[in-house]
Order: sequence, then structure tokens, then C-alpha cells
Amino acid sequence: MSLKSSNKTDVNTTELVISIGAEAFENAVEQEYQRQKKNIQIKGFRKGKVSRKLAEKTFGEGAFYEGAINALVGPEVDAAVQETGLVLVDRPSVEVTSIDKNEGVEIKAVCVTKPEIEIADYKGIKAAKVVKEITDEDIDKQIEIIRKKNARIVSVEDRAAQLDDEVIIDFEGFFGDEAFEGGKGEDHPLKLGSGAFIPGFEDQIVGHNIGDEFDVVVTFPEDYQMADYAGKEATFKTKLKAISYEELPEINDDLVKDATEFDTVDEYKKDIREKLEEAAVQQADSSFENALMNALIEKVDAPIPNCMFEHRIDALMRNFDQQLRSQGMDMNLYFQYTGMDAESFRDTYRDRAENEVKLRLALEKIAEYEAIEPSEDEINAGLADIAAANKIDVDTVKKFIPLDDYIADLKVQKAVELVKENAVVDNTLAEKTEEAADAE
Repeated sequence: MSLKSSNKTDVNTTELVISIGAEAFENAVEQEYQRQKKNIQIKGFRKGKVSRKLAEKTFGEGAFYEGAINALVGPEVDAAVQETGLVLVDRPSVEVTSIDKNEGVEIKAVCVTKPEIEIADYKGIKAAKVVKEITDEDIDKQIEIIRKKNARIVSVEDRAAQLDDEVIIDFEGFFGDEAFEGGKGEDHPLKLGSGAFIPGFEDQIVGHNIGDEFDVVVTFPEDYQMADYAGKEATFKTKLKAISYEELPEINDDLVKDATEFDTVDEYKKDIREKLEEAAVQQADSSFENALMNALIEKVDAPIPNCMFEHRIDALMRNFDQQLRSQGMDMNLYFQYTGMDAESFRDTYRDRAENEVKLRLALEKIAEYEAIEPSEDEINAGLADIAAANKIDVDTVKKFIPLDDYIADLKVQKAVELVKENAVVDNTLAEKTEEAADAE
């Protein structure tokens, strides 16, 4: 391989011209002939016994050129990229510009390269870090959860349905005199006031008694997911079959002993407060870090190849697809439920992908500025944590995680910590944000 030229033709674009000598090309052609030989058949010759000279005479001198060039291009372009030191963010666009058995092959490869960015003032970034004060009301909300978990369901026979009751109903929906698909249910449980049904439906059950049969008239919202139903008035013929409600237990030492690891209400409340305060500190730290990272994103103003955003969207979509499959769904079924298609779904990830790409570039540049290098102990400790979390050995982890990529991720994380350590807490920023929100 001979790299004839390397020219930057545009921002983040470099064109390489690569020459492959006649000898290397001839060797590749011979290898391609040997690969295809067993399948070559010409009248008067046994299959697999046709000479290369005869095959080329019959099918043309270039009969094996395409396969030979395909075999050469990848390694030759990779070698040229390595020689130039370019860092690519996409597969090169390759064009064969000339082929001659005596002169060899010339290739043009258009390479999209990693953008060069500059990040200034990444130390001393100001952000709010407000830790939420935990109130008695917050503790009461947590206690309400344990009361609900231990609630008793009480059947109602002697009164009409009320909001917050759980009812059992039969219903069938009609547009005029015609029943519509999906509008029928039997022995359907419904909590009144939950908003699970079309607006206005649950309110019209309130006041009815068990055994009542009545019409519920509602209008489907204009933005209803089934376009054929949107904005239409429907009548649901409804029968109320059962009414019940939750009876919450009193919070006392006996309930706490039965439902928790504590003996008294005071001990339980103390534990709730400590956990909520710990969570509040973590939330404040997370919000602080997010604000700092957003500030870094805003500092990235260099042109970035669009393919980097598209690749990140691809990765996010693959992750989402894996999550769906773990739940017994797939993307096609998800699109049916949401009324989206692949392109509109990609657009939902675009802003996130652009921000993640910009942030990664910023942090990599900071790691470069600061000459950040994780120690061997840090690398080994991280690999050991991954192995323990997945219940496998470290050697297995190394087989599935490219070490260079893993070290690059460690550098980025250390860059995050550096930015946080050098940031300035300024809670007046939170006050200004609240004032702006109130003004709206």
C-alpha cells in the first residue's frame, strides 16, 4: 500500500488517495480465483477444474477483480488511516478510481473525522446545589404508603358510589346505535377519580347504586390515540355490579411491628427521615452535576459531523428495543400502540443524542487537557466491580468489553469528577430560576 496523498477537503473531512501495487493486486486476484475455482464450470471441463487463464478468457479479464478489490479495500484503507493518524467517526466512503493489472489499483477514501473542539473555563462553573428540607408532611406521605399496603377492602351495600370507591362495571360503547370496537368490558374494576377512563366517565358513575343500569355519555378527546374516535360523542350502556373502598389502618406501634423491621412509630419515622434526607442530598448532587454538564454542552460550538448524532440515536434505539424485548414486546408492536413510525421515533431521541455527543466530546477534551490517565488499580477495581455485578470472572469481562473503550470511559468519568471538584456552588441561581418560573 502506498498513501499518495491526504488532503483535508472540508471541516471534519479528509480525502485519502491510496495506491495498491500491481504485485499486491495480482496476489489478491489469484486468491479470489482460488476462492471461486470450485464453483466455476465451463462446457467441456469438469466443475472446479477450469484454469484461471481460461476463466478470464471466457468471462473477461476482470472476472475476479471485484472480489479481489473487496478483499483489499478494508485492510488498505485501515492501514492508510493508521498512517495518517486520523480518528474516524464513520466508515470511509470508498471509490476505486483506476484499475490496471500492470499499474495496480488506485482508491479514493473520503473520511469523516472526529471534530477538534476547544473547551474554555471548565473550571469554576457555577451551579445551584440546594438540598431539599425534609418536612413532617414528607414523612406522612411515606407512612401513607404503608397504610395503603395494609388497607382492608370493605364491600358497600347500603349507599351509592362515591369518588375514591372501587367499582365493578359492565359497559358497552356506541356511536349512535352502532357498537364500536374496543368499547366493551365485563366485570371491569375501576377506581372512581383515577382518571383511567375518558374524562367525565367516572363522574357519571358517582351517585349510582349496585344494580343500576344507566347511560354514560362522553366525548373522546380531540387528541385521542385512535384517530377515528377522536372528538366523537359516545354513549356507554353501563351496569354497576359492585362497590368497595379501602379502609386504611391506624398508624400505631402494632402496625409498625407487623409491617416493618421497627418496634415503634417513632423509630420508623426516624428511619424514614434519615433515608429521605440521604435521598435529598443525592438528588441535589445529581442536579448539581446535571447543571455542570449542561454548561459544558453549551461550550461546544464546533461543527460536529451529523453521522455522530445518527450513530448515537441508533445506539439509543437499540437499547430501547432490548428493553422492550425483555418485557415481551418489540419495536413494531410499540409503533402500533403509539401510532409512531421509525423516523418519528428517531426524532424523539435527536436532542438527547446531540447533547450526549457534545458532552462526550467536551469531557474527552478535558481529559486530554488534564492528561487524565486512570491507574492500573482503578482499571482493575472497575473490572472487578463489573465482574461481581454480573457474577462472572474478570477474564470473561475482558472478552466482552474492549479494554481501550473501557479506559476511555474511565477517563471521561474522571473528567466529570474534576469538573465537579472545581465547580462553584451558587444557590442564588436556583432562586433566579424559581423567580423566572413564577413570572411565567
